Amino acid sequence: MTPENSTSASPNRITELFGTDVPVVLGPFGGVSSVELTAAVSDGGGLGSYGLYGYGADAIRNTAAELRKATAKPFALNLWIPTGDEATSLPQTAFDQYLETLKPYFDELGLPLPHMPDRYLPDYEEQVEATLAAGPAVVSFVFGVPAPELVEAAHRRGIAVVGTATTAEEAVALEAGGVDAVVASGMESGGHRVSFLKPAEESLIGTFALVPQVADAVTIPVIAAGGIADRRGYAAARALGADAVQVGSAFLATRESAAVPAYRAVLHSPAARETVLTRALSGRLARGIPNRIIAELTERRIAPFPAQNWLTGRFRPQAAAQGNTELMSLWAGQATSLIRHDSAADVLAELLAGSPAL
Repeated sequence: MTPENSTSASPNRITELFGTDVPVVLGPFGGVSSVELTAAVSDGGGLGSYGLYGYGADAIRNTAAELRKATAKPFALNLWIPTGDEATSLPQTAFDQYLETLKPYFDELGLPLPHMPDRYLPDYEEQVEATLAAGPAVVSFVFGVPAPELVEAAHRRGIAVVGTATTAEEAVALEAGGVDAVVASGMESGGHRVSFLKPAEESLIGTFALVPQVADAVTIPVIAAGGIADRRGYAAARALGADAVQVGSAFLATRESAAVPAYRAVLHSPAARETVLTRALSGRLARGIPNRIIAELTERRIAPFPAQNWLTGRFRPQAAAQGNTELMSLWAGQATSLIRHDSAADVLAELLAGSPAL
């Protein structure tokens, strides 16, 4: 598969599939997506994406309505597929033990301890129904292959379906499942590792090894993700067979994102040169900038996903509000130290400056 020698305005398989002007996709963020940033990327010609992790049906409908008010251009909504190993419930005694481990952080932030919830996540089927009814141009998925009936329902509505792979084998499974394009997510990517055929620790392939393998393994368009923050990453990904790139951290660091100023400041600081893979904050493997809470929780017994994510999610927003970056999740990729811009338009321009080199 050979990428086209295109300029930023030249169509390719991804822009034709999504109805966009340029082959750049905003990475969907769980918890820090914003309508403003999604709309800014879409209005700039790319595909803005909004992560729906933890959103119930009403929140999905409201978010889609807000996005439509903010932009007339195509956008994507992103969902997490249940893997079947989620800890959907815990005995009260286990919940109390995990909560006791986290009590010092609630105390430090002046928060009361939460009670055990009836559920840790919204119903997935209700999320799917609301997302399809919202009618985005694209619906993207992580952590698995969407069900055939879901893909068919999306296609009946004219919605393109995108899956996410961390290995060539996962990409093949996604193509067999009927998705229209696949994100090849290298281990450099910030946030959660979204492997589903093997454990995440056994699926840590770098972006620039993964992309050509995936491009050779499937016939659908490939979107490269991980370690791409400037024109050099864009040009390299396209040269290796990617039809488009997906970029997270560089956009997360812009003023349009929902990241609080203290978080964005860390992304622009020397601290961004180091990232680690950790299960400490959510119970699933994710890449972020190391801080005190990661160091402390790595040495302690934590709850399984999604209980751990729910528990730390009771105090992380307060830490963000206080600008306390030592008690936040600072998800970031390995190319974060290359970030030089603080507006979505400037990030897009920087990425697309790599096009003439192809």
